[in-house]
Amino acid sequence: MAGNFQGRRGGYKKTPKLAGRGVLESIETDGPHTEWVGMPPYYIHNIVVDGEKYSYMSSDKDLEIELGKKVTFRYKETSKGNFID
Repeated sequence: MAGNFQGRRGGYKKTPKLAGRGVLESIETDGPHTEWVGMPPYYIHNIVVDGEKYSYMSSDKDLEIELGKKVTFRYKETSKGNFID
């Protein structure tokens, strides 16, 4: 019966995503990048929100968020930095 809602099978618990919010201070765009043949080009946007650095990958060259606006997003911490989902 489907009554076990304690988590994933085998007891593995997924780490929750963190929430970030604050005022957008700066945006730096790097790219376009292509990893392999046939992959569409993507851009890496390095943003600073309240003094913290985050990275965001997108197919768009420009982010349509104005500097000074308040933003809210989800991200995950990795050994290479904070990545926005």
